[in-house]
Amino acid sequence: MRPTFPDRFNLADWFLFDRLREGRGDHVAIRYGARAWTYDEVAARTTRLCGALQHLGVRPEERVLIILPDTPPFAWSIFATLKIGAVLTMGNPEAPPHDLAWLVEYTRASCVITLPRTAAAIDHALRASPTLRKVLLVPETATGEDPEAPIPAGQDWPELPLTAALADAMAGAPPPKPFQTHRDDPAIWLFTSGSTGKSKAAVHTHRDFAFNTEVYAKRTVGYRPDDVTVSVPRLYFGYATGTNLFFPFAVGATTCLFSERPTPQSLVSAIERHRPTIVTNVPTMLGKLLEHDAELRARGEGGLDLSSVRFHLSAGEALPPALLNKWLERFPGGDVYDGIGSAEMFHIYASNRPGDVRPGSLGRVVDGYEIRILARDAEGPGAPPLPPNEIGVMWVRGDSVALGYHEDRDKSFETFHGHWCRTGDLFRVDEQGYLWFAGRADDLIKVSGLWVSPLEVEDCLMQHPDVVLAAVIPADDAGLLKPKAFVVAREAARGRQDLVQALQAWCKDRLTKHKYPRWIVVVDDLPKNDRGKVDKKTLKEQERA
Repeated sequence: MRPTFPDRFNLADWFLFDRLREGRGDHVAIRYGARAWTYDEVAARTTRLCGALQHLGVRPEERVLIILPDTPPFAWSIFATLKIGAVLTMGNPEAPPHDLAWLVEYTRASCVITLPRTAAAIDHALRASPTLRKVLLVPETATGEDPEAPIPAGQDWPELPLTAALADAMAGAPPPKPFQTHRDDPAIWLFTSGSTGKSKAAVHTHRDFAFNTEVYAKRTVGYRPDDVTVSVPRLYFGYATGTNLFFPFAVGATTCLFSERPTPQSLVSAIERHRPTIVTNVPTMLGKLLEHDAELRARGEGGLDLSSVRFHLSAGEALPPALLNKWLERFPGGDVYDGIGSAEMFHIYASNRPGDVRPGSLGRVVDGYEIRILARDAEGPGAPPLPPNEIGVMWVRGDSVALGYHEDRDKSFETFHGHWCRTGDLFRVDEQGYLWFAGRADDLIKVSGLWVSPLEVEDCLMQHPDVVLAAVIPADDAGLLKPKAFVVAREAARGRQDLVQALQAWCKDRLTKHKYPRWIVVVDDLPKNDRGKVDKKTLKEQERA
């Protein structure tokens, strides 16, 4: 049955305050190092911040821009924004200052919640904003330090420590004024990854997030109240906003945060401390964990202990079957549920799931959504679906579809068709309903008059025992396009003089001749975007240069 929600509906109530009404107020909601906050404590801080934001003049439907690492104040900043009917927008605190300055301008935020160093880096943009009323500052802390420690206020600029705003709320500021949001009021802007151009904000309503939580998090992969979650992607990324905050909060579980950059070492430290049952992961990190595990065992230190994990979630980029097989061979109990979602639909709409994993596929459609594979030139969702196993563009329908892109009607017309979203991803669906990714429609390379999917070449390279990660882009060969591969090799293989020739021979034996990479460059690592995905846009720019 498709979930429905009442007219008067608010995500902060649904994700947070309803847990108090269910009697789970004393259950631990957030862990941060050795520190912990219960649902009662998160709700109390959220309520005080609601009053502070309203006292500062933030009104319903105005944007609040949160630029924070994964620390507990991120949580009450999110829920307070939603509770007062304002619109949540989020940015990466490690992004270049010019990108964050653009976010301030683009969102027209009335309040920015960020770190002191971030505020200093974009000071000019903050001062120039005609809509900004206040900047709330959160201390920058290592995991386990006090994220509510006092910090000094700014001198001649409306900067205020968030702790001071909360203290003012406790010391007699008026209590928050109740505001009744509608389920279809704007709630959150989710930014696209910008893989095919400038990042855009998909405008979502309150119901969108609750709908996906019900059909995907609860019904498909099965979040439980006793779950403990840890995430590789950061909270500002909608993938992790769901899996490591909204989803555990929806069932009264515990989320564990760490503020450091995700590396095998920082992730393993979080896993050892918190013993999570669910890890939000990405293929790149799965590969790095395997490499880290092999290095530990080679030194005689014992391998990684992932025995507490019920399952890993994977999304954001393709999970090569060879990598999944290597993972399951090393960690046989560590199921990986690979799925696909998008900022346009908030979260996952097709996925592998407990008891139903088809390696190499992205599983089946999540109940509550509908998927069609249509010809690339289809102008609307009513076009006839392609036969099984024929590659076309995926269209998806569901109640979490965005209203459109902010300030981009032309692109909105191309992407959103009522209840339907044209994803731009190439897929085929087999006779059993399993979906197989074939790349982005705009990533295909035409070689000798024939189309080549970079994904197919990457999968072939990833099957080689010496390859950890691979990315393939088009490169110029006397005016013609040919595949060029960038490969991260295992440490033991990096000194091999014949590695490039061996990898080319490997591909020639397994692919038709026009598909093999004419050039292979062995690199220490591949560039990533702020979602943790391999950044092919940067690789292409470097190649053009």
